Amino acid sequence: MSTATALTYEDLRKQARLLENDIDLKLVAYSKLGAGINTPHHKHESDTVPLLSGEDTFESMSMEIEQLLKKLTQVNERMTEQPVSGAAMLHTLQRHRDILADMSRDFHKTNSQHEARREREDLLKTNKKDSFRPEGINRRDQYLKENSHIQNSDRLVNEQIAIAVETKEHLLSQRQTFKRFQTRFNDISNRFPVLNSLIQRINFRKRRDSIIIGVVVALCTLLLLFYAFH
Repeated sequence: MSTATALTYEDLRKQARLLENDIDLKLVAYSKLGAGINTPHHKHESDTVPLLSGEDTFESMSMEIEQLLKKLTQVNERMTEQPVSGAAMLHTLQRHRDILADMSRDFHKTNSQHEARREREDLLKTNKKDSFRPEGINRRDQYLKENSHIQNSDRLVNEQIAIAVETKEHLLSQRQTFKRFQTRFNDISNRFPVLNSLIQRINFRKRRDSIIIGVVVALCTLLLLFYAFH
């Protein structure tokens, strides 16, 4: 728990991206498995060959994706607990929540399709033509899902562009501030020669006054000695 609380916003965001990529890949394979792609229904030996193969693989993959979604939910919750540093951060948090919602919706949709397909399998064992209809429907769903992934990628690119624009604005603001500092430093440096000349004049007058006082003291001393001995 202490390790989790020590993670920064950037570390949590990296974890979220890794989980999103992992879940995205697994959802594609999971959806294909639920759609019955690459299953043995192309064989003609028997009309009773099941449409779905690898039921155990489907169930294990379902549990794995569900666990990954829970982890991603926890990471998103930890990111929302971090202090907000700007509009870009709010946009990023909302984008991660939208991605999680889309992935959860796709996961439940695949589960529903799998259940419906398993029910059709019991009813359509002897009708091979009808067995291909759900696959065609699921393939259209696959194309829609791929389109959704492309749109998500486009949104992520737009998000990065927005962050870059905001960073550019901050850099321009800092540049203006540094320019003002440089102008002030130049003004001070331009005033230094005047101050140096003034200090030199003061020192020269001090030395001159010291010489005059020394001469006066010496003359007085000589006069006193001359008066004392004569």
